[in-house]
Amino acid sequence: MKVHLRQRKQSKSGSISLYLEIYKGTTTTPEGKVKNLRSYEYLNLYLIDKPRTPTDKQQNKDTLLLAKSIKAKRELEIKNGLYGFTTDFKKNTNFIDFFTDLTEKRIQSKGNHGNWSSSLKHLIKFSGTKLSFKEIDSDFCESFKDYLINTAKKTNGKSLSSSSVSSYFIKFRAALNEAVKQKIIPSNPSLGITIPKVVEHIREYLTLEELKSIVKEECRYEVLKRAFLFSCLTGIRWSDINNLRWSQVEDTNEGCRITFHQQKTKGLQYLDISEQAKSYLGEEGNPDDKVFVGLQYSSYMNVELTKWMMRAGITKNITFHCARHTFAVLQLTLGTEIFTLSKLLGHSELRTTQIYAKIIDEKKREAVNKIPDINI
Repeated sequence: MKVHLRQRKQSKSGSISLYLEIYKGTTTTPEGKVKNLRSYEYLNLYLIDKPRTPTDKQQNKDTLLLAKSIKAKRELEIKNGLYGFTTDFKKNTNFIDFFTDLTEKRIQSKGNHGNWSSSLKHLIKFSGTKLSFKEIDSDFCESFKDYLINTAKKTNGKSLSSSSVSSYFIKFRAALNEAVKQKIIPSNPSLGITIPKVVEHIREYLTLEELKSIVKEECRYEVLKRAFLFSCLTGIRWSDINNLRWSQVEDTNEGCRITFHQQKTKGLQYLDISEQAKSYLGEEGNPDDKVFVGLQYSSYMNVELTKWMMRAGITKNITFHCARHTFAVLQLTLGTEIFTLSKLLGHSELRTTQIYAKIIDEKKREAVNKIPDINI
């Protein structure tokens, strides 16, 4: 076994975290591949990145000296046969530092990193910045879940949605799974805790008649009207519409196609659009120009969206994302099978699309009950 002192720059604080990488040899996987075995000890020691003053330099020198002494101690423990991967010094490691490191490794994945970051923030609010592995047992996990459900708040002061609660707890559990994998802890204490159930909310959408009615009504912001109707006819999210460039729009022998990476999932999407949808793109600009110039996610545009709906006599709580719901429901209503719709929406899992099928089932039940009682 070998012990190496490693450094990792913290992207937000600007400091440099010190940790030990413990090389434990190799193992052979069932596939016959040789895999290195490593575990990590986070020391909760930090260097000042780019020290400028003599005080900063001396602090870095003292911190590094302390880290090296810990490294030497671990090497001695290994040499004397006292080192084990579930020893107290491993369990005394700060889980918050470990979680932070896992979060920063996901910084390239915007959506995933955001969920990890939010889970970490709520964990810190619940437990503070000092939380050792040995403090995390099943009671702690249950209490953290209860905190997410009943106490945690969003930035606007509202309680977390059931989907957020579930997502954040899953990230917490995943971090503990990683700790087991690295042999920091022998087992995951959260495995016996049930994951919070996600409560499905009503998804507002426009019917075909309502869609026709808003086409006829005036909207103060012409780009908002074009973008919303384009989403209703394509199912593309606001974020992807807002980032759409003319270089991503291509006329082919079969019609018009849009090629783009989804902002949410980063998946590459090839989407053929109808001539009707194409008409809402407007006048073509330079390849690097945005298609929907002037489109903004702002309070005044959200207010105007509501006013536009009201002019058409629609009192539903319609947001821009409801355009995507509208597309999905209309496609299923008009006979598009669910697998094709899943591909059009860019869903990675069919079960995500099946939520819309439930809406159609409700409409079918309403339809069969419309026939009056024939016995009267």
